[in-house]
Amino acid sequence: MISISDLDFHFGSRTLYDNASLHIKPKDKIGLIGLNGTGKSTLLRLLVGEYKADGGSISMAKDVSLGFLNQDLLSYDTHESILHVAMEAFQEALELQKKIDDILVQFETDYSDDLVDKLATMQERFEALGGYTMQAQAEEILEGLGFSTEELQKPLKTFSGGWRMRVMLAKILLQKPSLLLLDEPTNHLDLPSIKWIENYLADYEGAVIIVSHDRAFLDRTTNTTVEVTGGKLVPYAGNYSYYLEEKEERNIIQKGAFENQQSQIRAAERFIERFKAKASKAKQAQSRVKALDKLERIEDVAQDAAKINMKFTFKVEPGRHILRMEHVTKKYDQKLIFRDTNVHIERGDKIALIGANGKGKSTLMRLVAGTEAPTAGKHQLGHNVIMSFYAQHQLESLTLDNEILQEMSEAGSKRNDMELRSVLGSFLFTGEEVFKKIKVLSGGEKSRVALAKTLISEANFLLLDEPTNHLDMVSVNILIQALEQYQGTFIVISHDRFFVENVATKIWYIEDFQLKEYPGTYAEYEQWQEDREKAAKKAGLPSPSAPKPLPVEQPKAVANNSSNSSNSNDAKKAAKELAEVEARITALEKELAVYEAQLADSGIYSNAAQLKDTTMKFEAVKKELAAQTQRWEQLV
Repeated sequence: MISISDLDFHFGSRTLYDNASLHIKPKDKIGLIGLNGTGKSTLLRLLVGEYKADGGSISMAKDVSLGFLNQDLLSYDTHESILHVAMEAFQEALELQKKIDDILVQFETDYSDDLVDKLATMQERFEALGGYTMQAQAEEILEGLGFSTEELQKPLKTFSGGWRMRVMLAKILLQKPSLLLLDEPTNHLDLPSIKWIENYLADYEGAVIIVSHDRAFLDRTTNTTVEVTGGKLVPYAGNYSYYLEEKEERNIIQKGAFENQQSQIRAAERFIERFKAKASKAKQAQSRVKALDKLERIEDVAQDAAKINMKFTFKVEPGRHILRMEHVTKKYDQKLIFRDTNVHIERGDKIALIGANGKGKSTLMRLVAGTEAPTAGKHQLGHNVIMSFYAQHQLESLTLDNEILQEMSEAGSKRNDMELRSVLGSFLFTGEEVFKKIKVLSGGEKSRVALAKTLISEANFLLLDEPTNHLDMVSVNILIQALEQYQGTFIVISHDRFFVENVATKIWYIEDFQLKEYPGTYAEYEQWQEDREKAAKKAGLPSPSAPKPLPVEQPKAVANNSSNSSNSNDAKKAAKELAEVEARITALEKELAVYEAQLADSGIYSNAAQLKDTTMKFEAVKKELAAQTQRWEQLV
């Protein structure tokens, strides 16, 4: 499918690829991994032609089509609806639909055989392109990625960057390229959407290359792992977990070979040193010098798994009860987020707050932190509790002109430079790097500085909102170790399942506008949820996690009987009309399905009169169905 041969690529004086090779086959599901800065995203841009190789070649079959999801797509902006943007994937079908509509208008005055033949050809092609189902496909993917049905008609312009990225992902998936290139696709997804795309990619017929720092996602979506290391592309015949095991075995073999060769080199060097001055042995000594010069040296195993060997402690021990919130309700205008919910946190709790975006996770964190007040209910912080809140906006509060070490010194922990350098070393800032200015750091590096500041703040209660965003796997592992050694209490919001599984002993989730708790690890919680879903399905009940209707608030007083009666009558009329509209929509959908089946039958194209009649009826039903659907939305 694609062949990369002897690839060379440089950024200025930096060599990213040196004589690297890789073959990509149809249906390959490749996880592209490596430390930040090794050139993973660069390889994707080389494949799509954005960058030109300095040497070697990238050749691909003529029928290969590429779909590239990357952060640059966030800049795309339009007033068109997100459904319209996603359906731009069907460009040829949309252009064809416009031509078909033009011919149907011509049919009113021109009924020539040529026009009928032209329409028949176009409709056959339209069907082959999936034209009759393209809107349904777009809706299915957008809703799978977390959009509600009501949001599909909203302009792209009204959505935040993360949600726009989902729209662009939907558009690329609808194009069904033969090779999908996904650069950090889970960065802007919540857990339900991540699981949905995992299932989608499992059945995807084309090849996929994924750059991701989400270990669980890579394990579930890939069957090959390619590590970018030392300017090479090193393949492993399995997913990320397989790669870890296989690499460990390769490292043991390489370490043994390295030590064996070093032993031979030392013996040769001793011989040379001992006999180079002796006339009788000088020739042999010279021979060994030449042999050493020609020897292909085996490299030692690089240690890329940083270890933390320090405790993140605090001076003030809090009381047993860290926080209590009782009968809390939170609304924004008329939008209900929580109702009558209770929160109880005890000293030593390690809590992960998980779930879909928009459920109120960040709102809950702000309520816990006290930076936002509840609409109703009590908030009581425990004795001697010192809180520190990490969120993405903390990156903006870093002083850009400060050096990293200076930024840490100003965090107020009263640790000396040696101690601070030790902490920074744990967070991968070593040697002279601690004197880099904040303004030259990447997003991931800024995140590491902000996290290090949070952990040395001597707070005994941490709130961490998406701390793994922008972190590579090594950095995530460092944070896991830091939190394992942290002796205080914390709540963390994260969609990274590997991270959550390794740090949390309690799982919080939001259901029916209330906070609920599962007292166990994430793996146990997942199994419990799966068992709940199966039990509900077996009993013929709705999914326990399905959204429930908003609680109806009873009016406090009846202001006016006649007004009340009028409202009641209006409601009855609307309910009656709604039932009628729903019945009409059901009938129209059945009718439309009949016409679709007739148009899908190639035999109809030999009968011009029947073709015209069926097409006109199909278009008429489609228009009425759209109008009835719009009326249904208004009534609802």
